[in-house]
Amino acid sequence: MDPAHILQVGFGFWSSKTLLSAVELELFTHLARGPRAAHELQEQLGLHPRGVLDFLDALVALKLLDRDGDGEGARYRNTPEGARFLDKGSPDYVGGILEMANARLYPFWGDLTEALRTGRPQNEIKRTGAGMFEELYRDPARLEQFMRAMAGISAGNFRAFAERFGFGGYRTLCDIGGATGQLSILVARRHPHMTCTTTDLPVVVPIARRTIEAAGLQDRVTPVAVDFFEEPLPRADVITMGMILHDWNLERKMRLIRAAYDALPPGGAFVAIENLIDDARRENAFGLLMSLNMLIEFGDAFDFTGADFERWCREVGFTRFEVLPLTGPASAAVAYK
Repeated sequence: MDPAHILQVGFGFWSSKTLLSAVELELFTHLARGPRAAHELQEQLGLHPRGVLDFLDALVALKLLDRDGDGEGARYRNTPEGARFLDKGSPDYVGGILEMANARLYPFWGDLTEALRTGRPQNEIKRTGAGMFEELYRDPARLEQFMRAMAGISAGNFRAFAERFGFGGYRTLCDIGGATGQLSILVARRHPHMTCTTTDLPVVVPIARRTIEAAGLQDRVTPVAVDFFEEPLPRADVITMGMILHDWNLERKMRLIRAAYDALPPGGAFVAIENLIDDARRENAFGLLMSLNMLIEFGDAFDFTGADFERWCREVGFTRFEVLPLTGPASAAVAYK
């Protein structure tokens, strides 16, 4: 036995903040133009000389950068993963969610102990009295940044869902809380016979419309304003919710599940795309940590297992279930009416 694993986890915030600062400084985007020496990066990023080598070499040791050579002649470059996922010019950029983690979540997680003791959220509401979504909806630019961040981290999961789910017997899809319309766009591209509706609050609809028009799919993807706790859901053969159910407590989860059931025809499918916790609650650490993040953001919101989803959906009237693994810790939980 040795304490290496304990210490690695205990000091994990060192590694995390090093990556988050690199994203904030747009280091990977600068390196997309080609390898750079340390002194060049120091000047381009506006850094003090004291920390430059430690910062860059730590990223090398963490396998987040590559380096050619040693000493003063060394040149730093992106790894293949960094070039694809951390360069702002890449269509697969996921750094938006890391930007948000750096600006919002990193300081909030410093109050995890208080959240565990009180069960209360530790985000903006402590300072302003307004919840996360209220704060976002006040500032259109910040809201759009949040939507783009969520699109970046969700793209792989939505693409995998579009490829793996059996759309052959269906014609219409409605995505609830669809933000930029990304899931609907990916399904429409993959399945030309599908017509999709993406729903969100009125302030979000213009963002979705711009994204849909940029994709050239306005003939088959329609953005619609819906307050899903106040209005019936649009009817469709397939109803999807990507990272929506985990935002709410059990009472509100059940309201959404019932609303989906009511909007589906017999044989229709309700799909929840989430970081589903494994049923034994032993393996999916990311899903469990995401549930703690929901505590920090909302207090009584939580993530859940596939077995939880099936139990709630059976209570409403769904009769058949499956779980489709997507990318990383995420899965699509599917309930059929």
